[in-house]
Amino acid sequence: MKTASVKELKDELKYKDEKELMEIVLRLSRFKKENKELLTYLLFEAHHEDDYVDSVKANLDKQFLSVNTRNIYYAKKGIRKVLKDAKKFIRYSGNKETEVAILIHFCKLLQDFQPYYSQSKVLRDICTRQIVLIKVRISTLHEDLQYDFEQELNMIDY
Repeated sequence: MKTASVKELKDELKYKDEKELMEIVLRLSRFKKENKELLTYLLFEAHHEDDYVDSVKANLDKQFLSVNTRNIYYAKKGIRKVLKDAKKFIRYSGNKETEVAILIHFCKLLQDFQPYYSQSKVLRDICTRQIVLIKVRISTLHEDLQYDFEQELNMIDY
């Protein structure tokens, strides 16, 4: 089966009535957890971006506490999983301010992840890459937001 392009899907959805659209969305939400998470964001959390950022930060805090610290290999693997989830939540929002706030929080948590952060070059490199990405995203924001986020970023040792 050939997958249709976004334009083709958009054109086809124009011909559907409200009931058919609701059935399509509900059926789509049954197949993948990410589809359901995105739908949850769009319906319930998109209007309250600050609350969404706070809930994602709380989720990241919880995930950092559950990282396996018995072995540095498992710790690195757990940190990569946390970063992957953070990127997924950022992708749902699509807002650059949200992205910067979540990534800064991730870097703060990563640097507080002792003793592994100071011992592992891999973890320091992950943090460095995220800081470079944060700087790029900050440069696209409004001047007032740039100043606020740069102040937060300067609090991180890199």
